[in-house]
Amino acid sequence: MKRSTLTLLLILTLALAAPAFAQHSHPGGGPPAGHGPGSDPGTSPGMSGAHSNSAAARSDVSHGTPSDVLSHNTAVAGKIKSLTGQDAQTACGGFKNIGQCMAAAHVAKNLDIPGGFDALKAKVTGSGSVSLGKAIQALAPNADAKAEAKKGQQASR
Repeated sequence: MKRSTLTLLLILTLALAAPAFAQHSHPGGGPPAGHGPGSDPGTSPGMSGAHSNSAAARSDVSHGTPSDVLSHNTAVAGKIKSLTGQDAQTACGGFKNIGQCMAAAHVAKNLDIPGGFDALKAKVTGSGSVSLGKAIQALAPNADAKAEAKKGQQASR
């Protein structure tokens, strides 16, 4: 795998895992200092509303809609554009989350799907939508749909 792909996967993993780690309990049963009701979780006392570190920024971004995630995460947006040839906002419109969009983009590129990403997207998100595996079966009948769907999902992480 290319170094940039591995870096992207690491960024996505950290962005998606950060909220789970942020939900651990704190001594005394209350939230940590600066994270109670009415406080901005991305700031510390004395800060002017900017995020205190990149982990907080990733955490905030992972809670947003796909549109929000793409507007804040230029690495993911750039990867989607390179895979699909489309602006990431346009490419991911209709998908439930970024992971589904990325998986479909990888599969379309890997299998050189007839009609490209748009054909695969239409099957997965359109009227009468089907799973990624079923869409692969329909558009690339000679491919191992289960294996290709799995590869696409792994590449999107």
